[in-house]
Amino acid sequence: MIEQVFYNISVGWLFIFFFMSLLWLLHFPLKNAALVDAGWGLSLFMLACFYTFFNSKEMLTSRSTLLLSMVGIWSVRLSAYLFFTRIWKAKEEGRYITLRELWKPNVGFKFFLFYQSQGLLNVFLSLPFLFISLNANNQLQIWEIIFSILFLMAWIGETLSDYQLYSFKKNEANKGKVCDKGLWYYSRHPNYFFESLVWLSWGGFALYAPYGFVGLIAPILIITSIFKVTGIPATEEQNKKSKGAAWENYVKSTSVFFPWFKKSRK
Repeated sequence: MIEQVFYNISVGWLFIFFFMSLLWLLHFPLKNAALVDAGWGLSLFMLACFYTFFNSKEMLTSRSTLLLSMVGIWSVRLSAYLFFTRIWKAKEEGRYITLRELWKPNVGFKFFLFYQSQGLLNVFLSLPFLFISLNANNQLQIWEIIFSILFLMAWIGETLSDYQLYSFKKNEANKGKVCDKGLWYYSRHPNYFFESLVWLSWGGFALYAPYGFVGLIAPILIITSIFKVTGIPATEEQNKKSKGAAWENYVKSTSVFFPWFKKSRK
């Protein structure tokens, strides 16, 4: 079992290495390093497909069909959303422009390492999919169905929150304003809240598989990143700079993560 796990991880990482290398090459003519963001979700779906078909004795079981359906709709929606909002007819994001300045004169090589680091991260994030694919018991369990329902609810919530933010930003009249409509009325980061639930649902789904508890590393990494690295801290800092007093008032009245009722402003 352990050797099989490491073999899957090794081959999966090699596959993702070539995929990320291709994305890195494509980002040059596009002149937009955000291509790695759009490819991030797709690479996870590719790993889920690889593990499923590589380890399956049958073509598709009810469990593998459910898994690929969940990861598929999540990755396609996320990748399409990021591609059309950050790459297609869009200027390169400020964070990548900053990196280009910091990484001179070896910008190309350092972006190659950056792309590969995202691919390597996905190898660890795909662990729930790997252990699910190695589950020899083809009978779906009730809690796997429950976690699938949790995923669907979280996916709908994340899709809705992204759409609400996109619609708000698209309106020129809202430039410089804070989006406090829909789900954003109850949370400053509803997209991150529902994304966390997506990963918790996959971690929970994997628990029934042998050694499936190892897959909990994925939601732990995602939630840690959201709270400590590239998620909430960076977004809050950017909004503080760009929105000023409007953002400060929003912070005082609105829950940072969990959707909840407004607090009275003091």
